[in-house]
Amino acid sequence: MAKKRASSRRTEAGYRQRNVDVREPEQRFLIICEGEKTEPNYFKRFRVPRKVLPDAQGIGKGKNPIELVELARSKRAEGDYNQVWCVFDLDDIPADIFNRAIALAQQYNINVAYSNEAFELWYLLHYDLHTAAITRDQYCTKLSHKLKRPYKKNDSSLFDVLEDLQDQAIKYATKLLEQHQTSATSGSKKAAGRIMPSNPASLNPSTTVHWLVEELRKHSRP
Repeated sequence: MAKKRASSRRTEAGYRQRNVDVREPEQRFLIICEGEKTEPNYFKRFRVPRKVLPDAQGIGKGKNPIELVELARSKRAEGDYNQVWCVFDLDDIPADIFNRAIALAQQYNINVAYSNEAFELWYLLHYDLHTAAITRDQYCTKLSHKLKRPYKKNDSSLFDVLEDLQDQAIKYATKLLEQHQTSATSGSKKAAGRIMPSNPASLNPSTTVHWLVEELRKHSRP
């Protein structure tokens, strides 16, 4: 009887150990960026296994977000991707096109990491909760102040500079989106378990870049 109990304990311990060792299944990302350097330079720096390496392609330059989503749909058919993401800003895009692009992406089961007004909002959120609507140039000025050096859009070192503050940026981006959604939840839709605002073009500032960052972190090496 004692032997049976000991065997049972070993089996349970082994089961618990196997559960502890369970990890997120490896996934391959396709990330189509509107920007040519800023966004691809950033997303390529995530330390993911080779076969999970995000295919961060800055091939969307000059395209409006709807064309970018259609491009992502086309590229998805060319490879074996688990997650497909489009990364774009509102910037000077008409609000109706911006919102239609996000709705179309949801229809195609494509994820969107948008920024309203600019991708630099994501960088700024590494430092503090920013709630005021400002221009891209103002973001650059504020980032230069925070970085204590002139901000350059194609600076490939920014990932390393900001990496230790990623958790804080995720917290602030989440809080910022939640504050908007509290007053505008009607018509919002769930995207991959998250709430996508019904009118993201009206929510300045806001971003969903942290959703993509969270997914990439799940598959990154220590």
